[in-house]
Amino acid sequence: MSASSGSYYLPNPSPWPVITSAGLFTLALGTVLFMNNVGAGPWLMLTGAAIIIYMMFRWFGQVIGESESGAYNTQVDLSFRWGMSWFIFSEVMFFAAFFGALFYARQITLP
Repeated sequence: MSASSGSYYLPNPSPWPVITSAGLFTLALGTVLFMNNVGAGPWLMLTGAAIIIYMMFRWFGQVIGESESGAYNTQVDLSFRWGMSWFIFSEVMFFAAFFGALFYARQITLP
C-alpha cells in the first residue's frame, strides 16, 4: 500500500488530484455555459459536481483505510497535527490582517 522511506510514511502516487482537477474544470465549464444559456451547461455542472462528490468519498475513504490499517505512525500523526495547527494559525493571521485593514480604512484614514 505504501512505500516507506525510513520511518516516515510516504503514500503511493494517487489519481485523486487529477480527478479532482477534472471535476472542478467540468463544474466551472458547466457554470460558464449555464450562465451563457448553452444547453449543455446544467448537465456539465451536474457531471462536475458528481465527479467531485465521487472523488471525496473515494479519496477520504482511502485515507481512512490507510489510517485504520496502521499505515500512519506517531510521526505522521504529529505532522498532521502540526499541519492543522499551522493552517488554523494562518487563518487567524489572515483575518487579523483583513480586519486590521478594515479598521484602518474605516477609522484612521477617514476624518
